[in-house]
Amino acid sequence: MSNRQRKRAELYTPQTSELALWGGLECTVNRVGDTYQDQVYRSGHHDRIDDLDLIADLGISALRYPVLWERAAPDNPDELNWTWTDERLNRLRQLGIRPIAGLVHHGCGPRYATYDQPAFEHELARYARRVAERYPWVDAYTPINEPLTTARFGGLYGHWYPHGKSPRTFVDILLRECRATVRAMAEIRAVRPDAQLIQTDDLGKTHSTPLLQYQADLENERRWLSWDLLCGRINPDHPMWDYLRRFGASERDLWFLVENACPPSVMGINHYVTSERYLDHNVRNYPTRMRGGNGFHRYADTEMVRAVPELRTGIGGLLQEAWLRYGLPIVVTEAHLGDTEDEQMRWLGEIWQQAHQAKAAGVDIQAVTVWALLGLYDWHCLLTKREDKHEPGVFNVSSGHPEPTALAPMIKRLAAGEPVESLIPPGLGWWQSAEQKPSLITSWYQ
Repeated sequence: MSNRQRKRAELYTPQTSELALWGGLECTVNRVGDTYQDQVYRSGHHDRIDDLDLIADLGISALRYPVLWERAAPDNPDELNWTWTDERLNRLRQLGIRPIAGLVHHGCGPRYATYDQPAFEHELARYARRVAERYPWVDAYTPINEPLTTARFGGLYGHWYPHGKSPRTFVDILLRECRATVRAMAEIRAVRPDAQLIQTDDLGKTHSTPLLQYQADLENERRWLSWDLLCGRINPDHPMWDYLRRFGASERDLWFLVENACPPSVMGINHYVTSERYLDHNVRNYPTRMRGGNGFHRYADTEMVRAVPELRTGIGGLLQEAWLRYGLPIVVTEAHLGDTEDEQMRWLGEIWQQAHQAKAAGVDIQAVTVWALLGLYDWHCLLTKREDKHEPGVFNVSSGHPEPTALAPMIKRLAAGEPVESLIPPGLGWWQSAEQKPSLITSWYQ
């Protein structure tokens, strides 16, 4: 057996434990400057209810689905249009698919209550109550998708509204998102006491050269912030307490989240091939766009798979870290790679396999979510520009009509219980091999 064959056998060893198969639509409504963009419109799904029948044919049991605040009440909190969500949610109910209702997805909220305003948390909670009253049969919610990532993009990196580039803006947005989640779930549970909070966020890990280990340590604590805040864990003994206080968090705000802890019913782990990062002080080895710093050292921030791929933790290790930290049920809520169909199949296969391995090791992994069923637009530039670059998912919608890709039969066979190792194309994924090809990645988080 060659080294490549041996490595492949290790990656795709058959497992017997069961996982559910979920799906999800890329449905971001984000704001750049004064312009909102809507992925549901851009994919054409807004006008195609028949997409839901195609999705049901895949055999998935649950679907992360947009019931987005900015879409239902864009201009006035008291002027809600339920026509679209009535039709779609009722069709999902008929199809026997459990919806996980997302209320804000990488959004900042509508103009009258953006997440840099005090009104955000109270108006979102009011909207959540109305959703729960209108759809009392819906039992699972993600009030705010990826609050930590959204706060980084809007408050720390300047990509999205309000285009902040400071820890103070980041902290302000993140805390308001977490308070909003607490308040939203309280309103939902006043209607549906058993409603689940499925709290998603990107989970990666930061690695570094020895000189920058202190920065990697900070970022590896920061990656847990949204879940730690919702679990009421951040008190004066927490390693991030001083950081949050230094950058504007009041004791009152932090103690509110301790006293009103709202731990997730299920942790939603989103993970991309670029989620693991590498910090390198040898900046001359990297293009200017990757260079930055923290005021003490200059360094490059690059993908771990490009720098030291053999030391990547991988989704299996990250799932175990999350389990050891929280002991909560886990679902991989996004599994997507922007690449060729073969590589997309290998990526899904690796995540499915490593989720099985974590489950066999005692981690309560309940499902893997096939993300971006209808693909996505312009994530190659983090939605900062409109370039109409379509990245297919399980369906390619660039023609205006969903056309199944090679992922579709793979997912049907997974849902039917076929072992994943029989569904992976021959060969290793580029991220699994020392011989890495030029990147085709277009979806990435930094």
